[in-house]
Amino acid sequence: MEIKEIQNLIKFVAKSGAHEVKLETDDFKITIKTNSDAPVAETSTTLQTLPGVVVQASQPTVLPTEVEAPEKLESQPDKIETDNLITIKSPMIGTFYRKPSPDKDVFIDVGDTFKEGDVLCVVEAMKLFNEIESEVSGKIVKILVDDSSPVEFDQPLFLVEPA
Repeated sequence: MEIKEIQNLIKFVAKSGAHEVKLETDDFKITIKTNSDAPVAETSTTLQTLPGVVVQASQPTVLPTEVEAPEKLESQPDKIETDNLITIKSPMIGTFYRKPSPDKDVFIDVGDTFKEGDVLCVVEAMKLFNEIESEVSGKIVKILVDDSSPVEFDQPLFLVEPA
């Protein structure tokens, strides 16, 4: 299986809402798990797709969690007006890193300006470190993810004021 096929499989699993997928053939075995902060109850299904290929998927059922009342949300002092901001999202599941290596400085910080093509962070997936480049120019308003945190496909990473 090619790395591009694995990356596409990861994206598919993230979009499907499945919590865990296991794929096993004679040549390899792969397990993809997605992380979620919400409490989850699982149901498991085993599918026979091709001769010799078994896919086992766990479908999460998100359990209800407490939601803040609208008045509490309005009173937050650090609320940012997001009407004119662009959200930069993770293109894959993995671990978010703000630095190229532990002994280096962060790629970008709040208030920094950048141009299209600049590296903003790294997302590590399956021992591959993928540099995430900006598709726009602008200024970082807020970093939405902590360093070394797991991220999901399409999860917001940065709020950016476009240039």
